[in-house]
Amino acid sequence: MASPPSSHDEESLSKNVNTTVDNLDSDRANDVDLDQLGEKDGYILDSALAGGNLKTTTDGRTILIPQPSDDPNDPLNWSNVKKHVLLFVIAATSLLPDYGSATGAVTLLPQSAIYKMTPDEVNHSQVGNVFMLGAGGIFVVIFSAYFGRYPVLFWFMVLALATAIWCTAAMSFKSFMAARILNGFFSAVAEAGGLMFIKDVFFFHDHARKINIWASFIILSPYFGPLFAAFIITTQEWQWAFGVYTIETGICLLAIIFLVDETYYDRRIPQSQQPARRSHLMRLIGVEQWKTRSMRNTFSEAISRPFRIFIRLPVLIILFYYILSFAWVVGINTTLAIFLAPLYDFGPKQIGFFYFTPIVAALLGEIIGHWLHDRVAVIYQKRHQGRLEPEARLAVIWISTPFLIAGLVLLGFALEDAYHYMIAALGWGLYVFGIMISTVGVNAYCLDAYPEGSGEVAAWLNFARVAGGFIISYFQVEWAQKTGAKESFGVQAAICLFAFLFIIVLQMYGKRLRQWSGHPHFKTS
Repeated sequence: MASPPSSHDEESLSKNVNTTVDNLDSDRANDVDLDQLGEKDGYILDSALAGGNLKTTTDGRTILIPQPSDDPNDPLNWSNVKKHVLLFVIAATSLLPDYGSATGAVTLLPQSAIYKMTPDEVNHSQVGNVFMLGAGGIFVVIFSAYFGRYPVLFWFMVLALATAIWCTAAMSFKSFMAARILNGFFSAVAEAGGLMFIKDVFFFHDHARKINIWASFIILSPYFGPLFAAFIITTQEWQWAFGVYTIETGICLLAIIFLVDETYYDRRIPQSQQPARRSHLMRLIGVEQWKTRSMRNTFSEAISRPFRIFIRLPVLIILFYYILSFAWVVGINTTLAIFLAPLYDFGPKQIGFFYFTPIVAALLGEIIGHWLHDRVAVIYQKRHQGRLEPEARLAVIWISTPFLIAGLVLLGFALEDAYHYMIAALGWGLYVFGIMISTVGVNAYCLDAYPEGSGEVAAWLNFARVAGGFIISYFQVEWAQKTGAKESFGVQAAICLFAFLFIIVLQMYGKRLRQWSGHPHFKTS
């Protein structure tokens, strides 16, 4: 792990911040790019370590990063109520894609009977949907960089609602599969782009807690879908499971229309030259953003942004870790019903109850993570004279990794040796708890390391998250049946342990790798 800086280094860093700020008059203090300074030399939050005209929290103790402008339209200046309503809407919308995707994990059994296909063949619609959840996210950040955040969120959700209706009304498997694939592409808009909104409206010291809330909806989503679907199909036709998903999509779309607004704001532009905000409707459909597109990225610049982030070595390393550790979430969730039905003689209702396990585990991870991530940051700052490096966020993965390994091993033994289903539930819960902690740590690290690329790092993390599951879903059941659940889940646990080595590499050499990889030099944040 990175060694503590010497007193000389810390004095130099503090002096650097003070000099930068003191050279500015009070009208220009908010022009200081503290994100860029923190990304380079470590973030300083304690106001006692940096003087000048920096704005702080109301108690005067914490430096606001980034420095807000004096414009009331600056999203950083929005009221706490408006900020948290937006966060809740984005988080709720982020729940939809994996919720809808995993709903198919339960409906595939009645569908296979109706379509006269095997459950594994019906599962191909599930796999296609999962892949598009990742691919769609890359397009979300490209379009958001060019057209603006709000209209992309709106139009993608309009098409998500349309394709959700199509899923419900599909009369053939081919039609259903096409609808599922397209729905995966459009529904991923908030799941892939949520980090952009968090970065736009919340200060640095709030990020970990807000990411924890947003990520909890994402982690919970693939379990709520099967939970509700399992109870629905016991009394209703399978289409009603997707009908409920359609209703939920419509509710989120209405919330986006009435409760969300454009969050992009360039603080380098003087308040007098900021684009006027005239009509909420025109911002919703993108007219106002289109008129001011010259103040953002060109389309070629927008297209290049995800790939300019992707080639940064620390990003590649963290993506490799995430794809190896998270793949089993999707693989287990999309195939577990196939294991449980014959092993424990579970019907849809029993499978539905079984999904309470990961829900409880994820909620526990969210509750503990609410203070854990900030506590780890505080301890790091005390040991490093007030400085917080992005790599400090990865310390929580030392806590989460034992849960990942123990959970997978226990689940494998339970499924092969027919342990009581509560033992299988415990194994699943341990793994999900660990994933909840890891997910927040990984997202917080990427946001701290590349704050100007919040959308791009989120999109690639989303892609890594679902790409592994996309691959695993094709052979998870066959693998376990061929080699035994002990061996297959044991290998998965070993892969998680191997992936952890990449976290150690980042903790030791992450800063040097970031400096070597260079700054992406985006036109806008």
